[in-house]
Amino acid sequence: PADSPSPQEHGLDFQRLLDASSYKEMFRQDMIRWGEEKRRTDPGFFCRAAVEGALQPVWVVSDTRRLSDVEWFRDVYGDVVQTVRVEATEETRKRRNWVFVTGVDDAESECGLDQGVAFDWVITNDGDKVALGEQLEMLLQSLHSSL
Repeated sequence: PADSPSPQEHGLDFQRLLDASSYKEMFRQDMIRWGEEKRRTDPGFFCRAAVEGALQPVWVVSDTRRLSDVEWFRDVYGDVVQTVRVEATEETRKRRNWVFVTGVDDAESECGLDQGVAFDWVITNDGDKVALGEQLEMLLQSLHSSL
């Protein structure tokens, strides 16, 4: 059922859901529907789960996908929140075997932050390791200076 709380209750292999395999793609729309229902009833559900028990001075919350998530973190933690968007061109993504799937890749779970967010940092990841390293170094230096 779409309202089950975990992949295990669906009899799914959690590790295989984390990779980019066709296995994950078979269940992706069901996972999105389940997540959307959770967010409708409790917009902070996944955000609270992400920070539960975190005590470190700097947290990296990866793969935030919705404006409501960004708003939750900003509301709860204020000015210490730094938003980072990692971008790659469509050509680069295709070279990495990404294929656009209608109904999935145009859903809020994939493009909900394409508009409406003023990111503090935009990192370009098109395969240039030196350029990526330089961008990440600037981000790390900024984080260190704010501690």
